[in-house]
Amino acid sequence: MHEREMPWIKRIEELIQVLEGSTIGELELTEAGTEIIIRRQPGMVMVSAPTQHMSSGHVGVPVTPAAGRAAKEDHSVAIVAPLTGVYYSSPSPTSPPFVSIGDIVHVGQVIALVEAMKVFNEVQAEVSGRVVELVATNGDVVQQGDALIRVEPV
Repeated sequence: MHEREMPWIKRIEELIQVLEGSTIGELELTEAGTEIIIRRQPGMVMVSAPTQHMSSGHVGVPVTPAAGRAAKEDHSVAIVAPLTGVYYSSPSPTSPPFVSIGDIVHVGQVIALVEAMKVFNEVQAEVSGRVVELVATNGDVVQQGDALIRVEPV
């Protein structure tokens, strides 16, 4: 490599490190007549989703909700984000949420919105059942495939 190319490689590495863990999908930068475009696909973003609680005493040992007692089996099904974008639990800030814990949802019912590229996409239930958990937080960025709510089929 030429001496002249090294600063650009270091600059690109710095940008990639800054973007790690962020929700930014694309970055365009022009410096000294050179253009850098970094694009990431939703599947390339490392997202930590807390699916199991870990005990503080033993690394890698899941803690059951009813420690020492027989835990009820979880038969719930996740309704997932169909695309990456901003999750909204209601149609507008002043409207009630589409669903709440304990509500019964039906196949095809709108349960949320995901905004991507200034377009609001309806998320519909793919299963009928009772809402047992609201996983996503209103206004947060969700990745394609992230659980939005959990439904216990009836």
